[in-house]
Amino acid sequence: MIKQVIVDWGGTIMIDYALEGPMYLWEKVDWVPGAQFALRELAAQYPLCIATNAPHSGTEEMIKALDRVGARRFFSTFFSSKELGYGKPDPRFFLAIAGKLGMAPEECLMVGNHYTNDIIGAKEAGMLTIYYNEKQLNGPFDKADRVIDDMGDLAGAIRSIAGKERR
Repeated sequence: MIKQVIVDWGGTIMIDYALEGPMYLWEKVDWVPGAQFALRELAAQYPLCIATNAPHSGTEEMIKALDRVGARRFFSTFFSSKELGYGKPDPRFFLAIAGKLGMAPEECLMVGNHYTNDIIGAKEAGMLTIYYNEKQLNGPFDKADRVIDDMGDLAGAIRSIAGKERR
């Protein structure tokens, strides 16, 4: 049963323009299309946390960037590799998050736009996964429980996985 949704930050919630320095200092910051809609819908159903592996940002810098687009309100907890001591795709990154949330890994669902970093590591840790394939890459994405190419489809994908679990 899904009890917690963990969402990657850069490229999944906010557009990663690959500029220098922490995102909260960038001249321009934006939502990934469809992400605001998806979070609004999901926040009413699940606790949401956000996790980053960003090299220039710890948790506080990530929160400042989220504040710039009004995204912070959707998340109850925030994690960064800098504070956790592990980075993606190391399964210990995901296990540390589950542990800090007081959840078993199988109660968590990870959403991310980088197949290797976000999906493989989370799946190896025992989590459910949704790969946001915004670039519509080809490949066998067998570690992803669902693949979406539009963040507006996220809530439906989670409902589909949750429904499958109940069977």
